[in-house]
Amino acid sequence: MRCDYCYNTDIVFAKNGNHTLQAMLDFLKKRVGLLDGVVLSGGEATTHHLVEFCQEVKKLEFDIKLDTNGTNPTAIKELLDLKLLDFIALDYKSPKEKFSQITHSNSYDKFNDTLDLLIQSDIEFEVRTTLHVDLLHVEDINLIIDDLFKRGYSKTYYIQEFLDTGNNIANITKSSTSLDKTKLSNKLNIIWR
Repeated sequence: MRCDYCYNTDIVFAKNGNHTLQAMLDFLKKRVGLLDGVVLSGGEATTHHLVEFCQEVKKLEFDIKLDTNGTNPTAIKELLDLKLLDFIALDYKSPKEKFSQITHSNSYDKFNDTLDLLIQSDIEFEVRTTLHVDLLHVEDINLIIDDLFKRGYSKTYYIQEFLDTGNNIANITKSSTSLDKTKLSNKLNIIWR
């Protein structure tokens, strides 16, 4: 994915990682008792084979949170089946109709499978959307809320406002307009970040 608003350009366009598995584990061993958990994020963490790393992290008794765009349901299911994850934050990028435009990928069906998997599982998870008003409008957010509600998602829905860091994939800046929050559906509790 190459989401227009993504500010992790160094990660998204990186050819190789900077750290070995052993180096990361050595780092974590020095933090046992100081940290509660580890967050796997990206880019997209599930593009890497995570089972071995997560097994080693669990041996150190850390909780593991996965931040994901949901485009690798097979890997996520494997991690869930092995009980290697404690929490998942799933990015709901946009309604299906705008998914390719926002993400520059055709992976909506994979995201959709992951969302279904999480709703049917017993894992603690949240759904969140990054909002840039030039890309997503009230109608789009309401479509997301309606979709989540129809699937049986009843938890809090998080909306994180676009952060203009001066460096993002599409070189976009803060929107000159704002979203009228009073027009949002009240089917789900919304928390703004």
